Amino acid sequence: MTNKNQVAVLQKDITDDVNNSLTRLQDDGLKLPTSYNASNALKSAFFKLREVKDKNGKPALEVCSRESVANSLLDMVVQGLSPAKTQCYFVVYGTQLQMTRSYFGTQAVLKRLTNVKDIWANVIFEGDEFDYEIDGGREKLLKHNTKFQNRDNKVIGAYAVVKTNEDEELLTVMTKKEIDSAWGQSKTKQSVHQKFPQEMAKRTVINRAAKAFINTSDDSDLLVEAINNSTENEYDNSRVDVTPEEEAQQQITEHANSESLDIDDGEEFTEYTDVDEEQEEQEPVTTSSSGGPDF
Repeated sequence: MTNKNQVAVLQKDITDDVNNSLTRLQDDGLKLPTSYNASNALKSAFFKLREVKDKNGKPALEVCSRESVANSLLDMVVQGLSPAKTQCYFVVYGTQLQMTRSYFGTQAVLKRLTNVKDIWANVIFEGDEFDYEIDGGREKLLKHNTKFQNRDNKVIGAYAVVKTNEDEELLTVMTKKEIDSAWGQSKTKQSVHQKFPQEMAKRTVINRAAKAFINTSDDSDLLVEAINNSTENEYDNSRVDVTPEEEAQQQITEHANSESLDIDDGEEFTEYTDVDEEQEEQEPVTTSSSGGPDF
């Protein structure tokens, strides 16, 4: 059997596993967006996966465990994400495949929550006029005035706003020091943060806003668990200098109930040899036709 045929068989087997698990989750109450086509998303994901390689240039579908591939795809469809819309991407860590949301993906996921109307983020540049207050224990945006030329100045912070169905606007603010601290915990190579500081800062603050809102929502635990899984995939939880907030979030993720695919790894289509478990960090940002990153 050729390698091409092996990949085709693997794709069919994993797709069947994911669809079976998805059916069970839907029977348990999971609701997917009405416009979301899980089959098309899975096809798009496998198309993208053929381009993903580990640090040694080996294809992800050859080095990653079948279980990790299947669970990454399950997290993707549970959240209603599509690689074709650059809402998520896949990264190889040793023999494990992990799915991480993009900036657009986190926006899409938050809008699925029952009480979210919209979410957006902005960067605060040096020279901007930014002011907020604590109103009833919650941060509230008062004003953010900027000028076009300020976009060339250094980034000094960022903020995200979650707008509820009751038109309440919930603010999350991060200083550049706080953003840098979050980046220090990221598995992503720091070069991408330096090359695209504006978009990466927005991505970081919107993830911070999402954490607080998601874990206090009344939505399906299945959806919330999938969201938390892919959020945690971005961070190196082995670091000893994690913040209390990150440590608490790690505990939530590790102890929450989750659906995991039961796959017989003995049926994997390739053997794993000489794979470094402490693999060098990958840079999980793909490039679009315009040359920029798919945030």
